[in-house]
Amino acid sequence: MSSEKTWHVIYTRPRSEKKVSQVLARKNIESYCALNKSVHQWADRKKTIYQPLFDNYVFVHIYESEQRIVKQTDGVLNFVYWLGQPAVIKNEEIEAIKNFLQEHEDVRLEKVNVNTAERVKVEEEPLVYQDGSGLDLKNQAVKLTIPSLGCAMIAEVRKSSVEIIQQYKPAVSKIA
Repeated sequence: MSSEKTWHVIYTRPRSEKKVSQVLARKNIESYCALNKSVHQWADRKKTIYQPLFDNYVFVHIYESEQRIVKQTDGVLNFVYWLGQPAVIKNEEIEAIKNFLQEHEDVRLEKVNVNTAERVKVEEEPLVYQDGSGLDLKNQAVKLTIPSLGCAMIAEVRKSSVEIIQQYKPAVSKIA
């Protein structure tokens, strides 16, 4: 058994992500429900809405021995598995998701092949000087690749606030 806490993904009933996260908190299980902020405009008002970014997914930071407690939680269907084991998400990826959602709204998800073309650095507050190989820029959007989930988070941003700091150059080999 592992003596370290690791992040895992649990699969929940539809539209139960927030509730499951709250129930886990009452059980003293650290969880994270990634909430996407969006502003909706009606004829008479504006309202800020927080909806789960990952449908049916909640992240849990647990010891291996706590898996049973998580599975027995109302609204939890199962862990997401990879190669016969509960999938492990890197701490850095969870932090990247949290930071990205704090800094951007109306984020959307896209399935991707895990391979970024270039490293970029965002120079405008609030992501000042935060860089990483998972961050990519296309048109007027910033894309953060989350390799262990096989997806990218995309948010609109002004291109002037992002600077390319390293162009990806694939290795070239000569065929004899």
